[in-house]
Amino acid sequence: MKQFNFQFDFRRSILWAASAAVLSLASGTASAQETIKIGEINSYKAQPAFLEPYRRGWEMALDEVNAAGGVLGKKLEVIARDDNGNPGDSVRVAEELMARERVALLFGGFLSNTGLALTDYARQHKVFFLAAEPLTDKIVWQNGNKYTYRLRPSTYMLVASVVKEAVKLKKKRWAIVYPNYEYGQSAVASFKTLMKQAQPDVEFVVEQAPPLGKIDAGAVTQALADAKPDAIFNALFAADLGKFVREGNTRGLFDHVEVVSLLTGEPEYLDPLKNEAPQNWIVTGYPWYAINTPEHKKFVDAYRKKFNDYPRNGSLVGYSALMSIAAGIRKAGSTDADKLAAAFSGLQVETPVASIVYRAQDHQSTLGAFVGRTGIKDGKGIMTSFSYVDGASLQLPDAEVRKLRPAD
Repeated sequence: MKQFNFQFDFRRSILWAASAAVLSLASGTASAQETIKIGEINSYKAQPAFLEPYRRGWEMALDEVNAAGGVLGKKLEVIARDDNGNPGDSVRVAEELMARERVALLFGGFLSNTGLALTDYARQHKVFFLAAEPLTDKIVWQNGNKYTYRLRPSTYMLVASVVKEAVKLKKKRWAIVYPNYEYGQSAVASFKTLMKQAQPDVEFVVEQAPPLGKIDAGAVTQALADAKPDAIFNALFAADLGKFVREGNTRGLFDHVEVVSLLTGEPEYLDPLKNEAPQNWIVTGYPWYAINTPEHKKFVDAYRKKFNDYPRNGSLVGYSALMSIAAGIRKAGSTDADKLAAAFSGLQVETPVASIVYRAQDHQSTLGAFVGRTGIKDGKGIMTSFSYVDGASLQLPDAEVRKLRPAD
């Protein structure tokens, strides 16, 4: 009798487990059908100043899209993962998102090296990837592929946006400082090329290229000062920028030298400096406090209401990235990677600062850059005398793009 009861209980347990597995599978299938899962990968721990506002930006866009009924009759669901600022981890979490979470596509990236790793992953696995933030030109040029598009202005575009102002300075002897990795190297190469074209007699008298995140600011500023330049081109950002500015202020490096600087006008990097912010530098950035168009005001008001905070450049990028994905899925009528790639070609998207187009020829968006001077107001760094430079005006000629980019 005891043996019979054991066998009966065992068979009942097996049947119950099998039924539960079937129900669980059915439930998971239903859940997958109810939402469109999107994978997001970024360096949240490594670059919190930019990426915390960035996350808020795409979260706000996600709420707006879903409140309006979603896309193709389904709500969007973003599953985010941290890549620790490491290309290997970027690929690992991409594989995890695709295999375990069954996401339909990927977006994100911050550093150039992680962005390139995800670009290559998209090519190899035929997965759609929107590079939201990485600036490296290789994403849309040398490493460009059918499945990868990019939102933010490229390194070349940002450099091109400030070169016109740099030429107006009529300075001959330039010093250069940049982080020694792909973005910094590309920024300097583009700056030298464009300056030589516009001002053939320009000289580059000294270069300093500290490792990313490991600047010896004292040694760097002293080396620049010793060269006695007329002007400085700077591509440092984040903590490296703060250390450079503070040390340069202390040593008087910037007192009689013009500075042209990428990214410095972004609140993520300008705000922490407070009244130590550099003055009268020519910079790219995001003067959210002084952009008075109705579209931008609506964005700022909604952001402040939701987060009780003001937007940073990352907020604008995150918001525009998610809105671009929603628009792309609508146009494609599908989340199929090939259909999405085709839909993004020539896709027009309204962002809070401009109407943009994802170019067919190189998959780069025409989102532009704000260029102006830095100043201090109420103990805080700001951008003054700024203007918006349309990204469409900052592109290489199509013939040059074709030489740089492999055929899809």
